[in-house]
Amino acid sequence: MGNGGSTRHSGLRAVVDPRLAELDLGELLEELTQRACAALDATECAIVLVDGPGYGSSDPALLELAQRSIVCGEVVTSADGTAVPLLARSAVHGAVAARMQHLADEELEMLQLVANRAAVGVEHYNSLEAERLARRRLENVQSVTDAALAHLDLHDLLNELLTRVRTILAVDTAAILLLDEETDELVARAANGLEEEVEAGVRIPVGLGFAGRVAADRRPVVLPDVDHADVLNPILREKGIKSMLGVPLLVEGGPIGVLHVGTLTPHEFTKDDVDILQLVADRTALAIEHARAFEAERRVRRHLEYVQAVTDAALTHLELDDLLEELLIRIRPILGADTAAVLLLDEDTNELVARAAKGLEEEVEAGVRIPVGGGFAGRVAAERRPVILPDVDHAHVLNPILREKGIKTLLGVPLIARDEVIGVLHVGTLYHHTFAEDDVQLLQLVAERAAVAIERARLHEETVALDDLQRSFVAIASHELRTPAASVYGALATLRGRAGELSDEVKHELSEVAWQEADRMRRLIEQLLDLSRLDSGRVRVNVEPVNVRDFLTATAGARSDVLVEADGAVEAMLDPLILERVVTNLVSNAQAYGKTPIRLTASAKGGTLTLVVEDEGAGVPYELVPRLFNRFVRGSEGHGSGLGLAIARAYTRAHGGDLRYARAKRGARFEVVLPGTV
Repeated sequence: MGNGGSTRHSGLRAVVDPRLAELDLGELLEELTQRACAALDATECAIVLVDGPGYGSSDPALLELAQRSIVCGEVVTSADGTAVPLLARSAVHGAVAARMQHLADEELEMLQLVANRAAVGVEHYNSLEAERLARRRLENVQSVTDAALAHLDLHDLLNELLTRVRTILAVDTAAILLLDEETDELVARAANGLEEEVEAGVRIPVGLGFAGRVAADRRPVVLPDVDHADVLNPILREKGIKSMLGVPLLVEGGPIGVLHVGTLTPHEFTKDDVDILQLVADRTALAIEHARAFEAERRVRRHLEYVQAVTDAALTHLELDDLLEELLIRIRPILGADTAAVLLLDEDTNELVARAAKGLEEEVEAGVRIPVGGGFAGRVAAERRPVILPDVDHAHVLNPILREKGIKTLLGVPLIARDEVIGVLHVGTLYHHTFAEDDVQLLQLVAERAAVAIERARLHEETVALDDLQRSFVAIASHELRTPAASVYGALATLRGRAGELSDEVKHELSEVAWQEADRMRRLIEQLLDLSRLDSGRVRVNVEPVNVRDFLTATAGARSDVLVEADGAVEAMLDPLILERVVTNLVSNAQAYGKTPIRLTASAKGGTLTLVVEDEGAGVPYELVPRLFNRFVRGSEGHGSGLGLAIARAYTRAHGGDLRYARAKRGARFEVVLPGTV
């Protein structure tokens, strides 16, 4: 009896040994089975836990006995032995079974003690494991928070977050889709292990498919079997994904996107997985908003810097050509464009004329002209708003150089000064590109500064040209007046000083010279006065009904070398005094430089009256045509003052029409076009 008591006490001390607490759970349970066998003098002992692991004996009968004890939560005996449940706070964690043929009360108490010690060990282990899981969860969430704080660039942020998400949940793929509010679609923005989703630019309508459902319901969604689930994105199946978990990215309760993960083998996502991914998503959503805010601030700052760069160029260059050159050099890198061009409005023809270009120099060299309202640039000018051509190859463009150059996408904005369109600024890319709203706004800002600068440069050029014109005008006018004045003075001085010595014939010749030169001075002074009135805008137009043929006949006078051809029934609302100046100057020009006969013809069509003055001469030399209507420009013969055609055009425009030169089969042909007069 004493020996039995000693054995029992020894077994008790072995079971409650404090050093057992230093062992991990597996080592503890193995040690307890061995000590239980020794204390009970049992042939075999086994401990089986609820979740399946067994320690000690692997005898099937003993293990089955332990399972029965677990199921009923009570002591179970059989011919194979006895099993006692591991109970802690009314929870069954497993059972301990011992093979003994006869189990006394003291031995049952010992077995119960072993069960209690094992239960405490399991409880302790579970507590530690829960603590470790909680700590790991905090560490995982902290790692996401660290990534969010470390990366302000959205692209880098998303890639880093997905790398960490894959590690945290031990998944094969992770992806983020962000909401496009304009289209109410989720757009694949970043992926890890599923890069094809981003490369393909996958877009999922909110409410449809897997990701769309997550965003619409604003709650986590688990797909245990992708092969038999509703997914819109074919890449998911092509990639071989079997199971998925998705959670919404929410900011202030509203969805901004979806975060989803997947596995290439069937996987059961637990509640802990869902909770941790939602925690990660919450931190991610805040980080995305933070990165977006930072990106928006940086974008605004860049925009201001770009606009300032354009403004600096505008302030630095007064010459128009230099200004446009510098502006285009700065505009291309601002928008990452391959080409940039400026077309300025020719008010006389209502056409846009290519004035400067970078990456598209052929447009300027070819002297491209686009009618307002036609093609791409013409549409921008006519509609007075930005226009984007996403695909030039399939768009209506009048300028063939755009396609020849290989331009794929174009963005154009109007140049507006004093509420008037003065031209168009457009940029292009040699690859298909999506110009964002920010790009449009930025180019519009640039265009506003550019328009002001262009007007300023034009004003400067006009001022310089006016100064040059005034100097030239004074010099040439002085020269033109000096010659007849000298002739008049010389003739009169001779008559006055030597009248008594001269014959009547000489006196008559001198008088004739004085009269002709005085008349030449009179005509020149009249022309100069005409130009002065025209330049100052003091010409008044007083229209009245005029029979066109009678008017032309009266203007031609009795000259036999001028032929009039006009319908006697045509009447027009004209200012006869102004038109008489125009036609007289044209007839005088034909007499001076052309060859008779001179024809005056008239035709009326669609409310427009066209008067034509043409001769039978050699016509205007090609090199002179561009300067034909400039002041003091004369043909090689050097007749006249060189002001007649300039005055004729200015009077015609004051009347609301235009004067044009057209090379005829023979001679020179001038057309006076007067819209709305018939």
